[in-house]
Amino acid sequence: MHGDAATIRTILTELGDTWAVVGLSSNRDRAAYGVAEVLQRFGKRIVPVHPKAETVHGEPGYARLADIPFPVDVVDVFVNSELAGPVADEAVAVGARAVWFQLGVVDDAALARTRAAGLYMVMDRCPAIEIPRLP
Repeated sequence: MHGDAATIRTILTELGDTWAVVGLSSNRDRAAYGVAEVLQRFGKRIVPVHPKAETVHGEPGYARLADIPFPVDVVDVFVNSELAGPVADEAVAVGARAVWFQLGVVDDAALARTRAAGLYMVMDRCPAIEIPRLP
């Protein structure tokens, strides 16, 4: 797992509440659906990012990060590890403050690039598990 407690706390409590969830669709069987619901319950604004650009949990979706017409604080990534690096690069390009790779999503080169660009980053962790642990 990659993400110390201080980085996790900073992302969840200090960087802002707008979370782009890459890979989020209306498919209730996918992990992204449930995690986005938990994030909303804890006061985060979720922004679905998926090629279908579907509305999910009452929030309009976008096909790509670059299509979102407002600032995004955190990019939560629910894609395969092979596809995650380019998403992290897009997060840097759109001015996100942090990138969060979900459980099972690992790309050490993307971690290094993202941190070198000045963003906070966590990978192979789940915010829906971490956020209830906050005091």
